[in-house]
Parts: sequence; C-alpha cells; structure tokens
Amino acid sequence: MSTRSDGSTGQITDTRALRDVLGHFCSGVTVVPAMVGDEPAGFTCQSFSALSLDPPRILLCPSRRSTSWPAIRTAETFCVNVLSSGQHTLSDGFARSGGSKFEGVRWRPAVRGAPILDGAAAWFEAALVAEHDGGDHLVAVADLLDFGSDSTTQPLVFHRSRYGEVVELRLGSIEGRK
Repeated sequence: MSTRSDGSTGQITDTRALRDVLGHFCSGVTVVPAMVGDEPAGFTCQSFSALSLDPPRILLCPSRRSTSWPAIRTAETFCVNVLSSGQHTLSDGFARSGGSKFEGVRWRPAVRGAPILDGAAAWFEAALVAEHDGGDHLVAVADLLDFGSDSTTQPLVFHRSRYGEVVELRLGSIEGRK
C-alpha cells in the first residue's frame, strides 16, 4: 500500500508512490506534431482532454522538460493524434528526446498543414490560445479547427506504466441501466 502524505504537513512526500497511484487511471496516448518551418516536430503526450464544446477547445499538458513543445507552440497549428492499438512503437519513438522522430513515419498534412499520422484512431487540428503554469508541466489550451477519426480502429491505452487495448464489455449501455 502506498502512503499519501507525511501525516503532519499534508505534503506529498513519496512522488514515486504518487506516480504509481496515478497510473491506475487509464489514459489514451497521443502524439502532438506540428510543422516547424519545413520540418515536422512532435512529442508523445498522455495528458490530453476535451475542454469545451462551445467554443470547441482541447487541452494538453506538455512537460516543461520537452524539447519539442517550445518549437511546436510557435507553429500556426498542431495536430493531436490519438494513437491506435498497435502504435506503441510510435509512442516510444516520439517520447524520446532529440533525433529525427519522423524518420520512417508516414503522415499527411491536415488542412492547415499539421501532420496527421497514418493509422491514428483520431486527430484534432488545433491552434494554441493560452498556456498556464501546471507545476512540472504546462497546461496548453487550444481552439479546435478540424478533426477526424477512423472508426475501424481501437485506441492505444496506457495503464500502470504499460500499453494496453480497449476491451468492450457486452453488459449493455449505461443509458439502459437507469
């Protein structure tokens, strides 16, 4: 069992235990690329979410240590690509720092030019509107400009430091259980 705090100050003292407990929340895996000049740049990002339908907005949380985000934030648009099951090697490749992450990666440009990765389960072309302090990460808010999906794919998921796949249960819909 992991400890929550030191009990007296309320401060979290065991960040490794915190990371392990946070890992119980299953997330999707995205790659966020943009065109920086004539070259694509990108990084893997687990912290992605819908923010608003009116106006249509998303948020993502790049690490302050990211070497790709400073360049991507200057681009006119970027594209959040939701990876599909089986694309864990893409996730690993874009998670590393430096080098040519796009070597051997197939992609096409979205309407405004941001890279859509081949085989992605879904994609969202967006423009940065705000960036906020999030501790060791930044909270980036972006307006949605375009989006699409491939309904024949399942998303890649990340849970307890491992990749996984979605398994659909045949128990009935949530609406049917009221």
